[in-house]
Amino acid sequence: MADQWWTGVRRRVEAAGAGPGSGDVFGASGHEWVVEEPLTQEELAELEAHLGVRLPEEYRAFLLHIGAGGAGPAYGVFPVRRVEGSWRWEGDGADLADLSRLAEPFPDRGPDPKLLDELLAQRPEEEDFDDAIEDFDDAMEAWDERWEAVMFAPERTAGALVISHLGCAQREWLIVSGSHRGTVWSDCRADDADLAPLLGEDGTPVTFARWYAAWLEKAERTALSAP
Repeated sequence: MADQWWTGVRRRVEAAGAGPGSGDVFGASGHEWVVEEPLTQEELAELEAHLGVRLPEEYRAFLLHIGAGGAGPAYGVFPVRRVEGSWRWEGDGADLADLSRLAEPFPDRGPDPKLLDELLAQRPEEEDFDDAIEDFDDAMEAWDERWEAVMFAPERTAGALVISHLGCAQREWLIVSGSHRGTVWSDCRADDADLAPLLGEDGTPVTFARWYAAWLEKAERTALSAP
């Protein structure tokens, strides 16, 4: 989407936040319909210099024309702020992103599916331990370590930012570098599901602007409806 798409979006968000059904929009209790002030061109330049990478165009336009974060999908778009002279994103799980690796390409492939199947097949079941709950806990802890070493390896999310939290340790990432640059990915690894691109009804990957637009249109239908 071109920069022009963002024209009037901030006003639309504010209007939805003042609507009679605004409290019924999922995640509104988290972002409270607050949109932070946009970044200036100078601040964006400083941010990108700090990161050593140019952010995806649609997200750059959002930061310049809408806000540094706030009201948006789920519990909101994580705000980016300068804190004690250093830039960072703030939110539940924002620190999962390694900002020093944003210029690295986001990997095209995840773990070997056969390896994941093997790990899942090895997951301990409580009924296999009779009443020895301590043995089960030890086995489960050991399995969790093996699983997390594969699923949460730092290279899995190189070149990506956490931009939103859906609750229950589920998050969404914006890909900054690599062949998937500009798209939004779902992260349900806490539920033993792998990272996966969000897809539209037409089966194509969802970009940042499309992600935000879909939320806003749905939010408006709920927030502006009569009680």
